[in-house]
Amino acid sequence: MNEEQKLTRQSIRSFVVRSGRTTPSQKRSLERFWPQYGISYQTTPIAWEAQFGRPAPLWLEIGFGNGVQTASLAAMRPELNILGIEIHLPGVGHLLKLAAEQELNNIRLLRHDAVDVLNDCVSDNSLDRVLLFFPDPWPKKRHHKRRIVQAGFVNLVAQKLRPGGHFHLATDWEPYAEWMLEALSANPDLSNTSASNDFVNPPDYRTQTKFEKRGRQKGHGVWDLLFKKTVV
Repeated sequence: MNEEQKLTRQSIRSFVVRSGRTTPSQKRSLERFWPQYGISYQTTPIAWEAQFGRPAPLWLEIGFGNGVQTASLAAMRPELNILGIEIHLPGVGHLLKLAAEQELNNIRLLRHDAVDVLNDCVSDNSLDRVLLFFPDPWPKKRHHKRRIVQAGFVNLVAQKLRPGGHFHLATDWEPYAEWMLEALSANPDLSNTSASNDFVNPPDYRTQTKFEKRGRQKGHGVWDLLFKKTVV
């Protein structure tokens, strides 16, 4: 991928940096535990095995929010190395607190734009799974260009997945689910694992958040997509 083709942070303005309040507990966690779990962004590929202190399948979660899902996954699947990316400081602080409390040694965090991280810090054909749960759907038509799931982003994820790796997405906004399905289906390197060629049941490692449970109780739907990189 040459510089002209390279997807950059400016290519997809998919998030707004909010000035949410960081609690005293989150601030303490940032100060105490970032040196243990945090990784600094750099413009060259990172040696992940060295960062985690071991070789293991590498899963990347983009936009982990408050980190509850990420901590649950790390506890459930200790055999994995899990890298979480989140730009919002309160969420980073909260996941650091959870990781320390539960002594989760298989988590590392990076606070930076995910597109930059994928472009610069992650080698091609190196990720076993990429997780993108409940990204901002930008429902208004004039904002659709801000959705993170665009052809260029899907191409970038496919480039970073190892052959046989998976891209797992979830959304509670049906029009965005259809948008995601169309975007991923158009990539020749990815194959839908759904028997009906659309959506899948949530794998057991995707923990339902309190917001999802509340939405389901109100009859709201959630759509999961799971695509596999089939090209060698």
